[in-house]
Amino acid sequence: MKNSRITFIGCGNMGRSLIGGLIANGLPVNSITGTDINAEQRQTAASQFNIEVLEDNRQAIKDTDVVVLAVKPQSMQDTLQGIKAALAQEKPLLISIAAGIQLSHLGQWAGEELAIVRTMPNTPAIIQAGATALCANRHTSETQRDLAEAIMRSVGLALWLDDESLMDAVTALSGSGPAYYFLIMEVMEKAATQLGLSQEHARILTLQTAFGAAKMVLESNQDAQTLRKQVTSPGGTTEQALNVLMDGGIEDLFVDALKAAQKRSAELATSLGGK
Repeated sequence: MKNSRITFIGCGNMGRSLIGGLIANGLPVNSITGTDINAEQRQTAASQFNIEVLEDNRQAIKDTDVVVLAVKPQSMQDTLQGIKAALAQEKPLLISIAAGIQLSHLGQWAGEELAIVRTMPNTPAIIQAGATALCANRHTSETQRDLAEAIMRSVGLALWLDDESLMDAVTALSGSGPAYYFLIMEVMEKAATQLGLSQEHARILTLQTAFGAAKMVLESNQDAQTLRKQVTSPGGTTEQALNVLMDGGIEDLFVDALKAAQKRSAELATSLGGK
């Protein structure tokens, strides 16, 4: 990866998070070029990372190995059609981080023979703690797959999917998932204040408990269910609380929630590709 030239079309939050992750992992600053239609975003990226930032997408992708498409999904078709001729000449690896845009549509807009990797990162990538799923089209070589994976690993975990249709499930789980955990923390904090804790103490204890629980699962060779059972003493306080949650149908609620998000992801993919 250190010998690759990478161009970012789009220097918003997610684009800048990837740029920061790559630089933190040793990619030379002069190997990265950025573009953005927004002058303020261009200035922010240039001053934050000291990279070359251009206004012209076609100029930016000249002699590049990888083009990371970090534009809004609604802008993807117009962006790609504006650089289609340049892409045909340069033939870089395309990496899309735009939610809902399928490989077939990316190929249709950018060029059917290009190597394309579709990814689904989530917002913790901004702090290099993201979770990203990737899938590639048939023109993507093993070397290009390794390069795409290395780029996404610069901001967290990355894993490959063999079936692109599973991207909707990934969107429902990890793409939307941070919001579920934010909601749980929000609700726990509010409940703790109703039990008499101050707002500050409720917040600190809630956040540290969430962090500690996640860290335990990550560092343990046991799954979440086993760890839950280990900390649930028969007749104890934890069991009483969990009984209320289970009797309230929390498992079915989460299944229904993820199914709803998966369905909406598929609907959005259809509408975005049909522009």
